[in-house]
Amino acid sequence: MSPLRNLVVLDAPSNLGLRPPAPGTVPGCYKLAGALREQRIVQRLGALEGGVVVPPRYDRGGWQEGDGVFNAAALAAYTRKLADRIEHHVRAGDLPVVLGGDCSIQLGASLALRRVGRFGLAAVDASADFRHPGNSERVGAAGGEELALATGRGQKNLTDLEGLKPYLKDEDVRLFGIRDYDEERAELAALKIPTVTVGDLREWGADALARAAVQSFEAPDVGGFWVHLDADVLDPSVMPAVDSPDPDGLLPDELVALLRPLVNSPHCVGFNVTIYDPDLDPEGTAGALLADIVAAAFTDTPL
Repeated sequence: MSPLRNLVVLDAPSNLGLRPPAPGTVPGCYKLAGALREQRIVQRLGALEGGVVVPPRYDRGGWQEGDGVFNAAALAAYTRKLADRIEHHVRAGDLPVVLGGDCSIQLGASLALRRVGRFGLAAVDASADFRHPGNSERVGAAGGEELALATGRGQKNLTDLEGLKPYLKDEDVRLFGIRDYDEERAELAALKIPTVTVGDLREWGADALARAAVQSFEAPDVGGFWVHLDADVLDPSVMPAVDSPDPDGLLPDELVALLRPLVNSPHCVGFNVTIYDPDLDPEGTAGALLADIVAAAFTDTPL
């Protein structure tokens, strides 16, 4: 970890981008930040306290399939609010560690960095979150669409905040941990968005592939990159507490090996973690593991 930068832990406990797990309920991933704090993540990282960016109420109103992204107005407002806080820390030379929340919080990071300049994204996720009107009739949950939105695909009130569309260029995105059977791989390949599957990571080595990605972000016109971690990249045998536990995922030591070169690069400007749902983890074991993984990635301590 670079001694020249302060890590600042910032909570973004938004669940606005996920569908209700059952009628009359809300997604529990808004408790992720509290669960990781309970594992003393701030102290273990030696981080400064960044506080909380409080999200609006989860209320889909009379939304129906076909109406676009639900909670869109609340998502737009929250994206700007979160971007303000992230931008402040990035400009100050800090490295924000953002505790989600669902994956839609990544829009806050992308908007913040777009205000500053041109930046890349290293997304470590079981899926690309690339659903958009051009490839699906089931658009609605921004937590499964944030990469599409960030690259300018989707409704204008989320893709073109402050007239800054797109927040990310396709060529500045790197995807890691997608399952080998993911149906979105063909579209991503056609768009020349580099995608590293779980099988690729095991064949070529997580550390080597991460270092290659870091090197690819060293272009003079790219200011750095953000790291997005979705807990569902882990195999359900070790991380069942996510909304979509896809089989054949990474194991903890593989994920740490991938994350370390990314988050400790001097070109990394921030990190977020998402999707872990404490409601699905009554014993807290998956949350403890997630905290161990994040701490091990940043501090080089054994997992």
